[in-house]
Amino acid sequence: MRTRTFLTAAVLAGAALFGVAGTAVADSPSPSPSGSAGAAGPTEAGTSFRTATPVKPGQKATAGASTGDYLYWVVPVDAGQRATMKAKVTLPEAARHGAATWQLDVYDGLRRRQACTYGAQTRAAAADAGSVELSCTLRTVRSWAEPWSNDPLPGGYYVRLTVTGLPQDDLGLPVRAAFEPVVTGAGGARAVDGKLAAPLVPGAAKLEPDGGWSSGRWHDRWVWTAVGGLLAALAGIAGYAVTRGAGRPSRVPPGA
Repeated sequence: MRTRTFLTAAVLAGAALFGVAGTAVADSPSPSPSGSAGAAGPTEAGTSFRTATPVKPGQKATAGASTGDYLYWVVPVDAGQRATMKAKVTLPEAARHGAATWQLDVYDGLRRRQACTYGAQTRAAAADAGSVELSCTLRTVRSWAEPWSNDPLPGGYYVRLTVTGLPQDDLGLPVRAAFEPVVTGAGGARAVDGKLAAPLVPGAAKLEPDGGWSSGRWHDRWVWTAVGGLLAALAGIAGYAVTRGAGRPSRVPPGA
């Protein structure tokens, strides 16, 4: 009877713990796009790393340029987030002499080129195409990494848009570029122990996200780790109680 009572209490305690964990996860940021998608942003772009134009996640930046120019923007991306950089180039209506290849490159705060997990980072536009669209989805940003690794870290991410190949006669033709960074949260499953002393943010740009940098804050992974440990302890105690009760001789009434 005592064993049954104990097992019932253990099950109820486990259910209560799962309820607490579920609440904690529900209270954590959901993996939805940051900011207001398509919100008006800057109307110009920088021409180098040092003059890169800051853009917040969810903003849509635009810029007029000439074919052959380098266009630079810089976006804040925090730990546990995954960024997708999107760009669209509206090509000139004037007759062009051939296809043009456009490319979108992303660099972190240390100016290390970051690989795209998916997306069309390079695309060729035919001579009669009206526009070309590119995108690059980065790996989830980590709060900390070994010095030798190339893991993406919290801070500013530079985005460079340019044409990499076209007929010489088409250089200098006017184009219109639109850039939009979309940032989503990956959750505690992507969290790692440790954090940077400070995000990798270029000194000239004010890039702190809304609400500040969250590196090293509470992750829902910690909740589930604690819940798992407590449930394991309860299971161990329950198992001990069951085996201890099974090993006892049953009490025989006197005079039987």
